[in-house]
Amino acid sequence: MTGRMAGKVAFITGAARGQGRSHAVRLAEEGADIIAVDICANIDTVTPYYPLATEEELAETVAQVEALGRRIVARKADVRDLDGLQKAFDDGLAELGRIDTVVANAGIATYGKAWELTAEQWRDMIDVNLTGVFHTARVAIPAMIEAGRGGSIMFTSSIGGLKGVQHVAHYVAAKHGLVGLMRTLANELGPHSIRVNTVHPTNVDTIMIQNPGTYAMFSPGDPEPSQEKAMPGFLSLNTLPVPWVESADISNAVLFLASDESRYITGVTLPVDAGATVK
Repeated sequence: MTGRMAGKVAFITGAARGQGRSHAVRLAEEGADIIAVDICANIDTVTPYYPLATEEELAETVAQVEALGRRIVARKADVRDLDGLQKAFDDGLAELGRIDTVVANAGIATYGKAWELTAEQWRDMIDVNLTGVFHTARVAIPAMIEAGRGGSIMFTSSIGGLKGVQHVAHYVAAKHGLVGLMRTLANELGPHSIRVNTVHPTNVDTIMIQNPGTYAMFSPGDPEPSQEKAMPGFLSLNTLPVPWVESADISNAVLFLASDESRYITGVTLPVDAGATVK
């Protein structure tokens, strides 16, 4: 078997659709087998803006990976539930036999001025986007150390992990927190040849940005926000003349950081941001 991930196994959260599915398929194209998890259920503070993934969408990820001739173990699991996530990971490890790459991708977005966020909005955001990422690393690290083969761990952060963004203070706080967690783990896991990095996308063309909450950020006060009305705001965010990037653009960065091509890259905050962080 050839490919940059030949013979390797990747553990990916939020894998039912969007960036997570894209990462699973891209790594499978390069030879990886996949352990895929997703909550496949809604969270009350998120549903006013968009629905979360379904079991049918996770099944579609399975179908796309298997169509490439790769193996995949998919489980419904909530990254906030450490024990449930551990069980899902252990099931994948038992069936696929190893773990080489962790992609902590699961995340949510909700919106509001910092002082108007509810306690529930804040708690759900930190629980999913920060604690859930810690849990993802936590369940996999002991097996990676025990195997003694090194590996690569990636956290999906955001341009909001490198700069302030209005109307998403809780999101920005969580995504900044991932950078601190990554830098600490890079130091702790370096002696085990396990690399840890963060990826920082600008807006990516998924349901997480294609919803009224995001549109309202770029057209404040408008009672009927729309993509068309928000487009000047999307465009103004980036240096390159695009409103957003595609999931595949992030997946290519994930593939690079997962592969041996980046074997000496650790502790890095990698923007895939169309120049958003230089503005």
